[in-house]
Formats: sequence, structure tokens, C-alpha cells
Amino acid sequence: MRQKKISIRDVAALAGTSVGSASRVINGAANVTPEVRAKVERAIAALRYRPNHAAQALRSRSSKTIGCMFSDVTNPLYARAFRALEARFFNAGYMLLLANGLNDPKREVSILNTFQLRGMDGVIIAPGNERDPDVLDAVQNLTMPAVIYDRDMDVKADAVLYDHAKGIADTVRHLISLGHTRIALVLWQARSRPVRRRIEGYKAAFKAAHLPVPDLLIQGPSPTSSAYDAITDLLGRPDAPTAIIAQGTQTLSSTLRAIATMGKRVPQDISVVGIGDSDFAEDYAPPLTVLRTPVESVADCASAMLLERIQARSGEAQPEPRANVFPYALIERQSCGPVKRRAG
Repeated sequence: MRQKKISIRDVAALAGTSVGSASRVINGAANVTPEVRAKVERAIAALRYRPNHAAQALRSRSSKTIGCMFSDVTNPLYARAFRALEARFFNAGYMLLLANGLNDPKREVSILNTFQLRGMDGVIIAPGNERDPDVLDAVQNLTMPAVIYDRDMDVKADAVLYDHAKGIADTVRHLISLGHTRIALVLWQARSRPVRRRIEGYKAAFKAAHLPVPDLLIQGPSPTSSAYDAITDLLGRPDAPTAIIAQGTQTLSSTLRAIATMGKRVPQDISVVGIGDSDFAEDYAPPLTVLRTPVESVADCASAMLLERIQARSGEAQPEPRANVFPYALIERQSCGPVKRRAG
């Protein structure tokens, strides 16, 4: 029996709105209340409705567009990831369109629904709310292939993941080998996979070394928050850390500024490791030891997996969802040294 074609009237009826209101939501008009927009988007997801402009793309089997949603595009890691992904999709004849989720679950659901409405050929997503039920439902309702970028999401989709736990554990072990036991970890406040896994690796390394886990976990409100006040306070304590592992460029920069303000030298008085490599880390005096993320290799893998799904014809047997895990590389420079022993 032929399945009934879903129309905009069906969407409006399920949403309890007029056809005109449903049309305005579908076409991205601004003169729609949030309540109406939410009702229509829920109806669209429930009915798996595809509007005319998407249907045209379906008839040609391709819109030649890929949707990309990152949780916060001000994060330098995501900026580098987008550039790497964009180059690969451009070479394959696709345009990669970026959306900023801002770690807001409602915004993320709306973006995912827009990707669906616009008939994207595929999506690459790193939502900030990977366990939110509405976000998970929106991902499950996508009718195009998806690749999950470094998130633990209970959905049927391919994934590319960084091995944060091992990277941090290796770094802690390296610092312990230099005599450090008071090692601070500076991250941001989130429940996303990268933060969870880094904390897991941090604790695991101390336990494996039969050392107590120090109370030296600092978490700022955002990935680009300044750690200056927190690190200044920490370094003023009698039991101050002798080594610090800090995320990103902005957080790392404010950490180094706090170290200088407190009259300490790197690495003579305190060792420093950055999470993620950058020109800043390499050009700093002294050059900073870092955990380097294999962004280019991840982009190769993510784009290849998504293009394989896109180019597979309907009816063909599809492989089960795959997850590829990529290690960090600890790049040793000049910012780590043996622990400075206190005068006794």
C-alpha cells in the first residue's frame, strides 16, 4: 500500500496552527512566536515532513550541502575542525554550512530540525547537550546520515572520538615522572564527553600511581573563560600546585598570566601543559608542552564516513554504525621540568 504523502496541511493540523503559520516556520520567517515555532517543529519531526524545496533536492538525490553544528564556534578547536572538514567537503563538491548551538538544548533542537527541513545530504554534529532527550529525539528523527563529533550519544550514527582520558592520563604520568604530585587540571563546567573523559583520565592516573587525587580541579563557566583569578588564588596557597594542565588558548593564556603575576617562572617554579596545540603555545617563551589533537586525521575520517553513507543508494546494505577513536600526542617542549623542592 502506497504511503500517504505528508503535506503542510498535515503539519498544521497536528501542530494546531494555521497553514500560514506552519508555512512561516518552514520558511524561517521571523514573525512567528516561540510557542508556535515549537509546535510546528514538533509536528514536522513527528511526521518526518519534507517541504517542497527539500523534495526537489531528493528528486536529484542530492542538495550538495552538509549541515555542521558545533556547541560553541568560539572554541578554537571547533574553528580548526570546521576548516579541516570544509576543505574536504568542498573538494568533494559539497558546501558545509555551520550552525552554532551555544550549548542551548532548545537552540540545538531547532538547528537539527532546520537541517532536516532544508534537505541537507548529511550532518556532522557536536551538541553541547548530548544526553538531552529532546536533542536525542531530534537526531533520531533525521532522515539523512549523521556523524557524531566527539560526543557520547545513544543514537544510531557513526562517530569520531578523541581519546581524552588516555591523553590526560599520559600527561599526568609524565608530570609524576618529573616528581610532581600537586598537579592542577583547568577545564570548563560542562557534562560533555571531553570534560568527563579528561577528569576520568586525571583521576585514573593518580590512582594507578597509588597517589591521592589532589583537590586541584578548576572549572570555569565557558571554554574561553579566564582562569586568572582561580589560578592566582591557587598559587597563593601553602599547598599550591607544582604543575598545571590547562585547556584551550584563552584559558591557558590567563593561567600563564596568573603564574607571571605571582612571580613564578615556567618551568623552574611550575610546569605547564596545554590541551590543544596552537601558534601561541609554540611561540610562547618557553615553548609549551601540549596535548596535540589530530584534527586533520579526524576530518579525513569523519568526511569519508559521511560521504560513504550519502553516496550509498537506497536499498543497499548499510554497515552498522562505526566509532573511530583518535589518540592525542604529547608534544614535549620546554615548559615542564623536575619539581622544585621546598627548602626544608
